[in-house]
Amino acid sequence: MNLDIAFFIGYRYWRVKKSNGFASFITFFAASGIFLGVTALILISSVMNGLESNLKNKLLGTIPNVTVNTEKPMENWQQKRQAINQLEGVEAVIPSASIKGMLQSNADLKAVQIYGIYPEDGKYIPTVDNNIYPGSFSDLISGKYQIILGQELARKLKVRIGQRIRLVSSKGVIYSPMGPMPSQRKFTVAGVFETGSQVDANVAYIHYKDARRMMRLAPSKVSELRLFMDDPFNAPNIEGALKNIFPNQTVQVNDWRQTYGSFFGAVRMENNMMSLMLSLIILVAAFNIISALVMMVTDKTTDVAVLKTQGLSMANVMAVFMVQGTFNAIIGLFGGLLVGVVLSLNLNTILTTLGLSILGPGMALPVELEWSRVLVIAIGTLLLSFAATLYPSLQAAKIEPANALRYE
Repeated sequence: MNLDIAFFIGYRYWRVKKSNGFASFITFFAASGIFLGVTALILISSVMNGLESNLKNKLLGTIPNVTVNTEKPMENWQQKRQAINQLEGVEAVIPSASIKGMLQSNADLKAVQIYGIYPEDGKYIPTVDNNIYPGSFSDLISGKYQIILGQELARKLKVRIGQRIRLVSSKGVIYSPMGPMPSQRKFTVAGVFETGSQVDANVAYIHYKDARRMMRLAPSKVSELRLFMDDPFNAPNIEGALKNIFPNQTVQVNDWRQTYGSFFGAVRMENNMMSLMLSLIILVAAFNIISALVMMVTDKTTDVAVLKTQGLSMANVMAVFMVQGTFNAIIGLFGGLLVGVVLSLNLNTILTTLGLSILGPGMALPVELEWSRVLVIAIGTLLLSFAATLYPSLQAAKIEPANALRYE
């Protein structure tokens, strides 16, 4: 097969003005569809990736990535902490106490997740530590029973700094002649944090020893370790290694999937569905390439017959029309790639210039351009467009010169 001849003829067919105006319109529409599809796919994928990454940093940076619980207090927990720190992907390990309970104010009653930590370990939770106003984790002093609330939780309870609220815990229940009595105590609001995620509405922090007292356990003992990982999505991979570190104890290993796995699954599914919907634009454009090439084959039947009489092979005839159809796809693809990448990298600047605010005043859209996804979009579009040229090109190659030139 002589590709030079096929490329030359295909390029000439693509460049010259077509006699069939409707075919020209369909060709333009196909290239425009690929352009719009690729642009939209890159832009929306970047925004959805940014949203997922933003949620991952804010939400998974606040809640425990992995927790290790033992039925009895850990023996030599400092040594076990060092052993866990050596595991791949683990950034830090701190003692923690988790309580599910109710916070009661004069205005409302809310279910909450309480985390007891040492103030010096607050640096491992920068998403919260850097967004406490006023104050910091250092305001949590053992025995003074102070609490730091999420901003949305404080708003719902209608409490301010310095006010007292009651914490009722299901852990530490004692039984009396009147029935089971939950552990409860009043706490003073020492600070409010705002991460911009849903944990602001249902998470609070207290001192580690105060949490142990609420659970009616020895304040100096450790029964739970909280792990921070460089990538929380790799949390399931270390479960077996964690259990091996506690060979003589019953260990329960939990990770973020138990609490927020369904939420991130929904975000990922939405991302995939949006990509699928936008890919249909490219698919429709590929069908337009088929339509345009079929019309072009009909228009050039005589030309093809003459070329075949002069020795052009079936493979060369196919290549002529495949080149012509691929040119339209390449123009739309590279135009879409250029515009999509530029818009993704400058989306917030463009919105600010136009005076538009999608998330509200002062809030920027989270945009994260993944070059690997851009490459997948480009390759996928090329393959789909190339496949769309096969049927019309094959029909052109099957033209019989004798039949086509009979009445010429």
